Amino acid sequence: MRLDRLRIFEVRLHLAHSFQTSSHRKSGLTHLLVAATDADGRTGWGEIASPADPFYCSETTFTAFDIAIDHLVPRALDTDWDTPADFEQSWSKIRGHEFAKSGFSCAAWDLYTRIQGVPLAAALGGTRSEVVAGVSLGIEPTIDDLLTQVQRQVDAGYRRVKLKIAPGWDVEPVAAVRRAYPGLDLHVDANGAYPDDDASSKVFITLDEAGLTMIEQPYAPRDFLAHAQLQRRIDTPVCLDESVVDVHDLHTMLALGAGRVLNIKVSRMGGLSAARAAHDVAVEAGIPVWCGGMHEFGVGRAANVAISSLPGFTLPSDVSGSDKYYARDVITPPVVAHGGVVIVPTDPGIGHDVDMHWVEHNTLRHYDSGDDTAA
Repeated sequence: MRLDRLRIFEVRLHLAHSFQTSSHRKSGLTHLLVAATDADGRTGWGEIASPADPFYCSETTFTAFDIAIDHLVPRALDTDWDTPADFEQSWSKIRGHEFAKSGFSCAAWDLYTRIQGVPLAAALGGTRSEVVAGVSLGIEPTIDDLLTQVQRQVDAGYRRVKLKIAPGWDVEPVAAVRRAYPGLDLHVDANGAYPDDDASSKVFITLDEAGLTMIEQPYAPRDFLAHAQLQRRIDTPVCLDESVVDVHDLHTMLALGAGRVLNIKVSRMGGLSAARAAHDVAVEAGIPVWCGGMHEFGVGRAANVAISSLPGFTLPSDVSGSDKYYARDVITPPVVAHGGVVIVPTDPGIGHDVDMHWVEHNTLRHYDSGDDTAA
């Protein structure tokens, strides 16, 4: 197989509800959509869900656009491949830029499975027909505002709620939510915002009494030792996210005992093959995994649903319905959750069509290898 054309669309969608993490608040997101077309005119879609700002990681929408055009597109067009794993070897010499690679990986997997006439989930080794979804809630102006958001998601049927925390917004909001919802599957995510000091340790020791499912990424991404020391001090499982970019990082986590849960993000790990490899290592080590999200549009969200159907994804994943984030998504039909559960598509590929009218309506700039122009 050989690709004949690659298009990249920089698309911005407004969020249904603004979202604040430990680093910043956002009211909309700009992601890149990758359309990979073969000589027969068949197209697969992927999404580069890199953040616009260098807070979650060093990669951004702008760096991803340039890396895609200057390095990934030429290699992709010059590669003959039989499987997505073969295709992914085209960028083996490029260091980093996992988000950009992920968009191309998912496009190849979507195209490959559409041609094969099989669902993406089945091709990856998925065994579930439905996936339990959780929701992620940002930092709100007040605790009452947070409780309102939690109630809204509970009413929608979601069984797990993740709360973003940051220094100064941690113990009190978590305690308030736990009092109001004593049986809720609840966990917190710090996005590495806490320094490794006594004050932070006291926060996490206090949160250890809140009956949380996990404490996600409390310390800086590269600080495996701080996470290992914290895990030895508390009973609540520590979950790593930003720390694990590839399987080598996962082996480091396991060797040091730096966590007992893994958040697998397809984007962070460079694509579906890499995410599946991390799943396999974690399963062998007895580490439960779940699929985290980057507020993906429907293309990336559908890929996340597919990977979440693998047997090791035993915890609720961030694959909530499209309406949780966007009034109108870029795929039809949108991802829908009923009672906090998302059905795994059975149609070929990602199981959704891309709404080209809506994509073009919201495109800020685009690249087309067919005419070698950007607009």
